[in-house]
Amino acid sequence: MSVSSEILAGVSLSLTGRFRLQGQEALNGLKLWVDYATPALPIRLIVYDDGSGSAQAKENVSRLLTRDRVDLLLGPYSSVLAMAVAPIAEAHGKILWNHGGASDALYEQGWRHFVSLVSPASDYLRALPLLVRQRDSEISRISILHAKAGSFAAYVACGAAEGAKAAGFEQIHLIPFVSPIEDLAPVLREVSAGDPELLVVVGGFPDDVAIVRHRRRLSPVKALVVVAAGHQAIYLEVADLAEGIIGPSQWEPEVSHDNVVGPDSGWFLSEYQARFQHLPDYLAVQAFAAGVVFMECFRVAGSLEDERLLEAAHTLDLTTLFGGFRLDHQTGRQIGHQILLVQWQEGKKVVIWPEEHSEAELCYPLSP
Repeated sequence: MSVSSEILAGVSLSLTGRFRLQGQEALNGLKLWVDYATPALPIRLIVYDDGSGSAQAKENVSRLLTRDRVDLLLGPYSSVLAMAVAPIAEAHGKILWNHGGASDALYEQGWRHFVSLVSPASDYLRALPLLVRQRDSEISRISILHAKAGSFAAYVACGAAEGAKAAGFEQIHLIPFVSPIEDLAPVLREVSAGDPELLVVVGGFPDDVAIVRHRRRLSPVKALVVVAAGHQAIYLEVADLAEGIIGPSQWEPEVSHDNVVGPDSGWFLSEYQARFQHLPDYLAVQAFAAGVVFMECFRVAGSLEDERLLEAAHTLDLTTLFGGFRLDHQTGRQIGHQILLVQWQEGKKVVIWPEEHSEAELCYPLSP
């Protein structure tokens, strides 16, 4: 597969503001993809900083589509920014290749020109309550602390609550909060009032870090789950306080897949560390994988025309280093990819679910 002319790719990413850590990881993944792809597909990447804000993200995407006239439009990080820019892409008949937004609401708008790689938010923690009950059949109380703003946290919380109901939890307490948390004391009091044995926290990264830092005040919690536990960065923030915490992850380097299209995780880890001098998070991998899926769609379609690329995307059933890729033909939801559950054990993030990919058993109960 090769082309003689340059392919112009564009992306609005959060290089400043509250999503800057995640935005930089995604940008690293895209830079590495450009390096990988260029021998076959000469690619030039245009990057604009959205400052973690919807208004700037919209302005950036409009600029990419109308002034820069990009061939390939890659999505921003976060569901809120993906929700903001997807209507613009749809109005232009341009595919938004979504690697950074997981909210189920993204699939409920009727957008056709939307190709997503990530597992939906409602699947993040759906399996967790049953996993915990398999370890302790007596556990029966769960509290789910979730941010009010945006739709991502609400869908993660909904999936966790549905999983808890199916697993036989007797008390399911949903606690919305304003993110970022400015005063932690009333939040902790409300959590304590529910007397939870399993506590799930779905906030922004600073919210999750704040709860983990105060984990010793959370008795009688036996298992603590925070979405940020899937990121390497949390250990840099809280060190040994990360021990035992559980979280979802879209990708882990130890998980291998058969019949991978494009490079495997071993190649990615080696090349990423050589270029950026640190281990990648899954945010970088899912951005890289978006490029790989685009390349495969281009190979199948034989064209950069968006309708043909979209048709190709809906025919694919493949595996990249990121995992499975398959779209639901009716909703466009990503149904080929499987979420992982991880836990910090002895200073290392290990996969504890699903069983076929697990590196260790769930360490339980919580040991602050």
